[in-house]
Amino acid sequence: MPALSSSKGQAYPAKPVRLIIPIAAGGGPDTIGRAVGQKLTDNLGQTFVVDNRAGASGAIAVELASRAAPDGYTILLISASQVIRPLLFKVPYDLFRDFAPITQLSSQSYVLMASPAVPVKTVSELVTYARANPGKLNFASVGQGSQIHLMTELFRTMANFQAVHVPYKGIGPAYPDLIAGNIQFMFGSIITSQGHIRAKRLQALAVSGPKRIKALPELPTVSEAGVPGFAVTQWYALLAPAATPRAIVEFLNEETNKALHQPEVSGRIAAEGSEAVGVTPQQLAAHMKAERDKWVKVIKETGIRGEE
Repeated sequence: MPALSSSKGQAYPAKPVRLIIPIAAGGGPDTIGRAVGQKLTDNLGQTFVVDNRAGASGAIAVELASRAAPDGYTILLISASQVIRPLLFKVPYDLFRDFAPITQLSSQSYVLMASPAVPVKTVSELVTYARANPGKLNFASVGQGSQIHLMTELFRTMANFQAVHVPYKGIGPAYPDLIAGNIQFMFGSIITSQGHIRAKRLQALAVSGPKRIKALPELPTVSEAGVPGFAVTQWYALLAPAATPRAIVEFLNEETNKALHQPEVSGRIAAEGSEAVGVTPQQLAAHMKAERDKWVKVIKETGIRGEE
């Protein structure tokens, strides 16, 4: 089994590795993190122990990881939300200063849906309808300052129309309101939306990412469908504390990327509506910076403020 030898002749990993995940057990990032962790356990002969630390939209987990010893025995799974949160809330860490990127695990498009009560079947028709009814359309999110909130504001501003944000405590309760016409449109995950789309309870208009997806191949991207340049995905990545030895970061990058493309892992990721990625640490760093810059601009242009 592969292992990394240090200058002192010690093999890495020589003991279990803690994988901190910023949500409770059972959600998408937990499922993906566990699939990757299990394959690393199988391949490297040391257990990657999942440590679920939910709370404060991931801030508890990130702070814990930022204070861990930088020895390769604590790593952190983050989502796109962890890049956004410090832009709206005060947090006791700096994601870019306090961590070393390892790799991006996955990428997942959202699906843009309209209520059946709204007379639209395409993105262009939704934009035209919204412009004709300024401020009369509502859209849902999982909370003020969430990724879904910010991406919808980005969509709205790029398409140049007005709409009202209605935050929910979780996206599940928004679906009945969208079906009933109390909410006119929203972005939702592929997994939670597919059943409603296939049952024709909701009208799917487009996917949010830069390319079409296998799960809904008939749907265009938002960019293709009338808002050129729009592209937003949910993504998960692995980080290590900043001073973790470079050789360990590179070893974890190589082994994680290998695990991501083994069928047991890539298939589990696909079952979550996501696509396995795998990049270099430098590419992940550039991606995170581009994400931060994008959301800084949206927050500045829309005046969004964080609310606990």
